[in-house]
Amino acid sequence: MAAAAAVRSLGSTLGKNLREIRVHLCQTSAASKGARDFVEQHYVTLKKANPDFPILIRECSGVQARVWARYDFGKESSVSVENMSADQVAGALQTLAQSKP
Repeated sequence: MAAAAAVRSLGSTLGKNLREIRVHLCQTSAASKGARDFVEQHYVTLKKANPDFPILIRECSGVQARVWARYDFGKESSVSVENMSADQVAGALQTLAQSKP
C-alpha cells in the first residue's frame, strides 16, 4: 500500500521543515472519502512517529478536503485532496512536508 509507505518514509521527519499539519475534511461527502480513509488508516502511525508535532484534523460539514502545512515564519501552503484516494492524500502530504515555502 503506497500510503503506508509514504507515512513510513515521513517517519519522524515532519518537524524538519514543518511546524503544523492540518487536514480539513467533510464527515459525509464523497469527495472527502480519501481524506477520511487516510486519517482512519494512518493518523495513529503518523502521530506515534511524531508525538510532539501538531497534526490537526478539522471536520466541517460541506468543507473542501484540503491538507494544510504551516512552515517557519507563519508561511502556509495547502493542497486540495478532493476526490483523492488515501494513497493520493499521503502523497500530497509527503510533497508538502518536503517542499520549502
